[in-house]
Amino acid sequence: MATLLPMNYSNGSAPLTPSKHLSLRFSVHLSSKKTRRWLDADAVKLPRYHSLQLQPLSKSKTGPISATMATGSGKEVLPPVLTSNSEPPPVFDGTTRLYISYTCPYAQRVWITRNCKGLQDKIKLVPIDLQDRPAWYKEKVYPPNKVPSLEHNNEVKGESLDLIKYIDSHFDGPSLFPDDPAKKEFAEELFSYTGSFSKANNSTFKGEADEAGAAFDYIETALSKFDDGPFFLGQFSLVDIAYAPFIERFQPALLEFKKYDITAGRPKLAAWIEEMNKIEAYNQTRGQPKQHVETYKKRFAAHL
Repeated sequence: MATLLPMNYSNGSAPLTPSKHLSLRFSVHLSSKKTRRWLDADAVKLPRYHSLQLQPLSKSKTGPISATMATGSGKEVLPPVLTSNSEPPPVFDGTTRLYISYTCPYAQRVWITRNCKGLQDKIKLVPIDLQDRPAWYKEKVYPPNKVPSLEHNNEVKGESLDLIKYIDSHFDGPSLFPDDPAKKEFAEELFSYTGSFSKANNSTFKGEADEAGAAFDYIETALSKFDDGPFFLGQFSLVDIAYAPFIERFQPALLEFKKYDITAGRPKLAAWIEEMNKIEAYNQTRGQPKQHVETYKKRFAAHL
């Protein structure tokens, strides 16, 4: 990955004097048999220097996170939630729409993926009130009446894990899945475990079984498999996106109701959470811990 720097600025010599600012669109594509990464910035404001050169970013053990993921392509003004009284959007008019709920972890997976790919201008958010769903959503958009769903190319697709893979492979932006066969295989194993992970934690909240500890031990072990970064596959990927919304919710709820700190004795998990929280494209989708605690209090009121 590379970044634009003023010539000689980073080697200790005096920087060139900037004049007026310009609006610049650029794209750098690095490719090899093992890697394919995009650095993409749109209308970036940079000082005008008399000479610019490309210099490689220094490597860090955490690995690169693209400019799109780090910045989230700017702060997005979120559209209002649609209820049973809301008019439907003009479905199948050529606009790509992502139907979500701001509070749903499954929908959050796809929302994060959209942001990490820098697709805020290409995939329009349509938030639905799950407690007061518009009838037209089931009738005209997605008969299963669940979120998330994606309207694209005159079709509507569902299921969060399928959608994050679809968006990564069908839209421009940084690749969120590795080329390495060993990492691909492990990714599929981790995708398959997501259901068991959620079930184990929910069973703990219900008081049926104390399975949260074993579930987070699995996560800690998984995070130890690759040493080329702090994420599940070393580098940030769809796997991190698949787990982030649930760990985001389980962490404060387990601490509040079970007095259980998921990071205690799990340094890899603690580091993963810290690194995830640095990704602005993810932060733009996060809920408040107090909000998550209140949601779980209502959901498991009979058991807590």
